[in-house]
Amino acid sequence: MASVILGILLVLVPLPLSAEAQTGSNLTLGNSLTVNDRNSSWLSPSGEFAFGFRRMGAGAHLLAIWFEKIEDKTIVWSANGDNLAPEGSKVQLTANGGLVLTDPRGRELWSSNLNATGLVYAAMLDTGNFILASASHVNLWDSFSRPTDTILPTQQLDLDAVVRARYSKMNYSNGRFIFTLQTGGNLVLYATPTPLVVSDAYWATGTRGNGFRLIFNQSGQVYLTDRNGKLLNKVTSDEVPTSVFYQRAILEYDGVFRQYIHPKMANSSSGWAMVWSMVSSPVPSNICTSMNRDTGTGACGFNSYCTRGDDQIQRPRCHCLPGYTLLDSTNEMNGCRQDFAPQSCDESKPETDQFVLREMLNTGWPMSNYERSESQTEHWCRQACLADCFCAVAFFKDRKCWKKRTPLSNGRMDPGVGGKALVKVRINNSTSKATGNRQKKSKNLTLMIIESVLLSSCVFVSLLTCVIYRSSRSRDYKFLQPVQINQATGTRTYTYWELQEATDGFKEELGRGAFGAVYKGVLGSEDTNFVAVKVLMAWTGESEKEFEREVSATGQTNHKNLMQLLGFCNEGQHRLLVYEFMSNGSLADFLFGSSRPSWYKRVEIACDVARGSLTCTRNALGI
Repeated sequence: MASVILGILLVLVPLPLSAEAQTGSNLTLGNSLTVNDRNSSWLSPSGEFAFGFRRMGAGAHLLAIWFEKIEDKTIVWSANGDNLAPEGSKVQLTANGGLVLTDPRGRELWSSNLNATGLVYAAMLDTGNFILASASHVNLWDSFSRPTDTILPTQQLDLDAVVRARYSKMNYSNGRFIFTLQTGGNLVLYATPTPLVVSDAYWATGTRGNGFRLIFNQSGQVYLTDRNGKLLNKVTSDEVPTSVFYQRAILEYDGVFRQYIHPKMANSSSGWAMVWSMVSSPVPSNICTSMNRDTGTGACGFNSYCTRGDDQIQRPRCHCLPGYTLLDSTNEMNGCRQDFAPQSCDESKPETDQFVLREMLNTGWPMSNYERSESQTEHWCRQACLADCFCAVAFFKDRKCWKKRTPLSNGRMDPGVGGKALVKVRINNSTSKATGNRQKKSKNLTLMIIESVLLSSCVFVSLLTCVIYRSSRSRDYKFLQPVQINQATGTRTYTYWELQEATDGFKEELGRGAFGAVYKGVLGSEDTNFVAVKVLMAWTGESEKEFEREVSATGQTNHKNLMQLLGFCNEGQHRLLVYEFMSNGSLADFLFGSSRPSWYKRVEIACDVARGSLTCTRNALGI
């Protein structure tokens, strides 16, 4: 009985308001909020919504509206995503401009640009709408009429209204995708930049001439009506009571319009977790295959392809082709660039033997064709692409061969695509680099190997012999295809494609040295099977056999203070080493961290680790 009474009391007693919030009430002219003041937000009467500043990073703040009573304080509207406010900035309610955001020097960062006169007060409403109103309670300006990426129950969008996705998950500047009710009444989804003609829409209601208003009602339904209020199209159909759930519908940064609900209070019998859950079907159901644009990139950026996630949200992911890397490591949707020299079109040097074709099933770029041949074999298709300097990818299906050139657009990997993509990748990139000054290259190679060995916890002294041997000679360099190292070492070979997938496009950088960077990755389906992947810069003098011997030597190393080498990649111009991931650090942290000791001390430490197998001296390095 005591527990039941306690539960009732918890329901009846209102949740405490934020200590840094002002209680909900009308705001008069002159009211202001300053970044880092204790009163950093204005609350709605129930305390469910707040208007104020949200920290986006060191010294950067977003003026926004958010759900106040849930843990993650989800933002539903923002003002200055393209121009974040520094410390000391202030937003103030003024008679002539309405809301005005200024930096500490008084320079305007954003304004509501209120054109009407007679402003008396502002208010944060329980609907999530922030209003500027007259003495007669007429709205002169409100956030519902100027949405960013989210709409809420009771909100309506009239003709020419635009909902614009943000740039990325944590970047609230304008992104590529827009959701708009056009003047003619058609509700469409577009990707920009584009002329915004009908053929460029990747989803539309087809209600041109009839559509008039988009409504998000209190039952949780989003639908389009005509001028008489007649239902024309249901964008979302599930009914969810607003008395039990918070709701929002958002055009997300990936270009998909989704509706989410969140329980207002914990209830174990309901089965709903205290998180946002998607309801209804996303619009469109599969953006990867919905976008087939003559202009622009498609769902993902140029030279990439889109896959649909296998979770409830099925969020699309963007991936680079083999041999390509992300243009922007912070945003996988920005596309990819070739990281090898393109094929020469000099007929006297066709370079046909310098390239290979990597197979990718059910993957295509339907709008990048420049040549098509029918009644051909796959072998013919392969040879035709290898011999054509303009061919970046060949696509073979049903005895038809399509040649595609860069930049590749509208890429997708989906069972419905069928066929086989053959991606052209250079085996040997030495032709794109100068071949002179071999002594300088040999010296750089020596230092590169020494740092790589220490960072990757290899047997330092064993490798010094090879380094000194190579330093005394000058050799021609030729990258070869992947080789198999003695499997008795416990190491395995990886393709560059496998490691690119394992690191999510080399997304999370753990550290960087003079000769390469280390990225966190995960192998297999287990999220806890972490590895550290060392990506070496392009080498300029290492032969296949020497690389094989070195990896074999490091693979046999096992020491409690050293990271274990798990595998490697020796493919084309790519040289990568895969190690066990040690979250608490290792000897490598000490050797190459911000407080790393001098080279002399590092040599002594490495020698101490390797002592017993070979004697080390500073003279071995020639320093």
